Amino acid sequence: MTRLLTLLAILAVTPFASADAPKETKLIRSAKSGPWSSPATWESGKVPGAGARVQVAPGHRVVYDVKSDDVIRFLHVAGILTFAHDKDTTLNVGLVKIQAGNDATENGFDCDAPGADAKDFPPGVLLVGTPGLPIDAKHTALIRLHYVKGHDPLSCPAIVCCGGGMDLHGAPMSRTWVKLGATARKDATEITLAEPVTGWKPGDRVILTATTRQIKVKKTFRPSTKDSTETEERIIKAIAGTKITLDKALWFEHRGDGDYRGEVANLSRNVVIESADPRNGRGHTMIHHGSAGSISYAEFRQLGMPGVLGRYNLHYHQCGDSMRGSSVIGASFWDSGNRWLTIHGTNYIVVRDCVGYQSLGHGFFLEDGTEVFNVLDRNLAVQAYNTKPLPRQIIPFDKNDGAGFWWANCHNSFINNVAAECDEYGYFFQAAKTPDFDPKLNVMRPDGTKARVDIRTLPFVRFEDNVTHCQRRHGFNLGGGVPFGPPNVGDVGPDEKHPFLIKNFKAYNVHWAIHPVAPCVLIENLDIQNAEYGIWRPVYNKHAYASINFKDVPQNLMYAFEPQGRPTLGERKPLQPVDDLPPITVITHVLQKNDKLLVRGTTSDNGTVTKVLVNGEPAKATRPNFAEWEITLDRPRVSIRIEAHAEDAAGNVEKHGHKVTWTAP
Repeated sequence: MTRLLTLLAILAVTPFASADAPKETKLIRSAKSGPWSSPATWESGKVPGAGARVQVAPGHRVVYDVKSDDVIRFLHVAGILTFAHDKDTTLNVGLVKIQAGNDATENGFDCDAPGADAKDFPPGVLLVGTPGLPIDAKHTALIRLHYVKGHDPLSCPAIVCCGGGMDLHGAPMSRTWVKLGATARKDATEITLAEPVTGWKPGDRVILTATTRQIKVKKTFRPSTKDSTETEERIIKAIAGTKITLDKALWFEHRGDGDYRGEVANLSRNVVIESADPRNGRGHTMIHHGSAGSISYAEFRQLGMPGVLGRYNLHYHQCGDSMRGSSVIGASFWDSGNRWLTIHGTNYIVVRDCVGYQSLGHGFFLEDGTEVFNVLDRNLAVQAYNTKPLPRQIIPFDKNDGAGFWWANCHNSFINNVAAECDEYGYFFQAAKTPDFDPKLNVMRPDGTKARVDIRTLPFVRFEDNVTHCQRRHGFNLGGGVPFGPPNVGDVGPDEKHPFLIKNFKAYNVHWAIHPVAPCVLIENLDIQNAEYGIWRPVYNKHAYASINFKDVPQNLMYAFEPQGRPTLGERKPLQPVDDLPPITVITHVLQKNDKLLVRGTTSDNGTVTKVLVNGEPAKATRPNFAEWEITLDRPRVSIRIEAHAEDAAGNVEKHGHKVTWTAP
């Protein structure tokens, strides 16, 4: 609970405490490739110390091999900075900037115009592990962000990738969160998982999600809402198979049998980005257009600047399609002052198996309505909190009132996600035309071109097998206002042939299960259990529902405050859905395996994917419907162009496939 109080204390931007004033202000440049700890690596002939301004110069590869308490003021990665794999490492720093060239300007948000020489150098690269060689579980790599006097307190501390490469890869886990395998009773110190996991160990921090919604309990209180919470945080004392022994007894019961169970999530990773002083100087991480790299099994803790636009925990900032192939897999984001993960003006990002826990404002957040073809798959969102709108935010009517998943453009994929115990919404699609926002935006189309389109008319690529439970208010708000009035989508939505298709959605132990306001909605297999209201204030404008199951919902509130014209279950009229959307494919990994290349990726489609072709050869599906796939190719001596595209059962062929070039190291 101390972290929750900390979050409340920093709702407004406050004066920042700082590290000591710099003792060294001259830029210390690397003289050659070598270990950070070696004086010979540096032009100054000494290892950079507290207050230093440091540049890993273009063409040099420096291995960060120390565990130091000294706070580096500024680190410009213009060459390659890679963290050692054979020892624990700690970097205390005010600002890390990854950018080509020799110009070392201390800016913690915007990318500076590159110097005239930047075009002559390859991009800077930060490597804290790689996809093929993550930091071993025996070691930790920690980057701790400090505010340093003289930096802009509204932009620093920070890690900013300006067209460079940034890879953060910790020790893999088989799963980062799983369902409970048996009910965990109050006062229990042992819990049972639904399946065994690898990569979890004693000392890891875990959470057990609530299975009783907040509004019903009065024993403990979350100050942000003055309502109670039953998600609990514990440390693993021992683990064997599916059995975990906790460091302390549970305060509440967590249901773990039947169809409506809670989750257990691991927050600990061995690659960590954190704020040194989260009360007075939170940091943020930001990735700009033209950057490269991915993240797996890294921990982002106590980041995100409260109340500051764009200074989020992890932020893809206006990357367009320049980062197609980038993925965030198995990461944990917790105790955030501003979002967990923001995808802003960026397409084709794959976010899978991530855990978000405690955030001021929305958690997994697609920011401005231009974002398309992103895949959010098997993520867990717990306790996104109600807070204030951000100054000068792009969507003016967004109240920032605590949604696990929030977006203004549905042309993305949401599959197998769970949202639990958020202040207002599990899932929220919000778009409207207002005097200060025009929803007609320039959006990428499946063929790779762009067109100006009303984002309210774009259907899901896929929305399937998502779950919401224990929300304080809405399980899923599809196009409604706040709390239920304007602004909302009005009568604008996709057409009858391309409706919003929602499949296998489950809402349990919620207040309002689903609020379908948008026109042209097809719901298949909706399961609502223990809700105050089932389908709440629906707007029957070309809706069709099938296979709806209510359990423990008041009879007169299964369809609450509905207008006339309820759809007949099983009848698809007036909708006439057709599948003319091609699949969307992303190559996420190209890994060297001796004389072979292992290529992995993900494909999403609104129907059934029949095949994925990589350089003309069929890939093997490793999850249903090619949600994940792989193929092995012969490794070339120098380089190879890899092209992947998919086809679906309706005959749609992806024309704008994904193309990458792999070059031998």
